[in-house]
Amino acid sequence: MRFYLSSYKLGNETEKLKKLVPRGRIGYIPNALDFFGADSRWLEEWIEKDMDSLRELGFKVELLNLRDYFGKLDELSSKLEELGAIFISGGNTFVLRQAMRLSGLDEILKKLRERRDFLYAGYSAAGAVLAQSLKAYEIVDKPEAPYRELKEVIWEGLGFVDFTFMPHWDSNHPESKDVERAIDYCRQNKIPFKAIRDGEVIII
Repeated sequence: MRFYLSSYKLGNETEKLKKLVPRGRIGYIPNALDFFGADSRWLEEWIEKDMDSLRELGFKVELLNLRDYFGKLDELSSKLEELGAIFISGGNTFVLRQAMRLSGLDEILKKLRERRDFLYAGYSAAGAVLAQSLKAYEIVDKPEAPYRELKEVIWEGLGFVDFTFMPHWDSNHPESKDVERAIDYCRQNKIPFKAIRDGEVIII
């Protein structure tokens, strides 16, 4: 699996992103935005803008709402095989992790991990959820459990990277100060981390 992890939105490596998407198709996953209190109109506009930005790069974009796949792991697995790439919105890390568990996306990604022809892309929470533990993100995101199917917070990340992804560092972003505090937490607890500014991207 290849990774394109942006601090915010598409980031400044879009030419490389174009080359990483294997079939010109990408599934856009919005579930990090399912946090409590999200205004429906704001949510629709945010999702459409994200999808439009991917379309402008020439991709065929499909909305892939994980809520449609809760308890349907096999269906989701078939869809990902068909697409070959996903782009995950930023938002609440804990909410995204829950949606991954309920849909089986976490287990599917573990099986796809060794394949070089699949792309995992996204920003903010999309990178955060890859860490070993989500504990540091409690400083930035409220640990929410918005889905009726699962009311406990998941503290374990996917464990795909050996560092804690810290987006919005030293940036003009409302979460930047909280990210600084989360970085201090990592330093105090000897947790490896990578901090990037909005616009920057980590490609693996």
